[in-house]
Amino acid sequence: MKRLAVFCGSSFGASEAYRTGAIQLGKEFAKRDITLVYGGSSNGLMGAVADTVLNEGGHAIGVIPRVLEEREISHNGLTELIKVETMHERKAKMADLADGYVVLPGGTGTLEEFFEMFTWGQIGLHQKPCGLLNINHYYDPLISLFDHMIEQKFLQEKFRSMAIIAEHPDVLLDKFLDYLPPTIKSY
Repeated sequence: MKRLAVFCGSSFGASEAYRTGAIQLGKEFAKRDITLVYGGSSNGLMGAVADTVLNEGGHAIGVIPRVLEEREISHNGLTELIKVETMHERKAKMADLADGYVVLPGGTGTLEEFFEMFTWGQIGLHQKPCGLLNINHYYDPLISLFDHMIEQKFLQEKFRSMAIIAEHPDVLLDKFLDYLPPTIKSY
């Protein structure tokens, strides 16, 4: 894997653990020579990951829609900043550039980005790993929801493995190397 997209919050959240986890992920990307593909902001966890990757000698590609360019304060020190018109173009460009997707804590936008990539994998639009970096157990409620979806027959068991989950970046990225996508969704 040469490029991984990261979806995460443009704020730091309530716990210092989230910032620490973002920094650890950035260091792991640089150590493994993985190029960061992300939303292009200098704010919050987004900025922390990008700054760390760059400070450690790595590469970071930002993709930012013009409507958010000033609001999220686009990062001016990136290897490359790609400006697009819409949020849809942003996700499509990030999906095209990335070999997989890592999700850090974030809000509804972060979840929306994750679920779109997850769904695309289910229906066979890509065969890339989707991982949740479960910093400070942030995604425990979502993990429980996945179990509930399976129990209630709204998510096929084979797709549970698509959500690669780990609490530490090195463990998550190691799991990415072993990822085998399930067969596409059947009805």
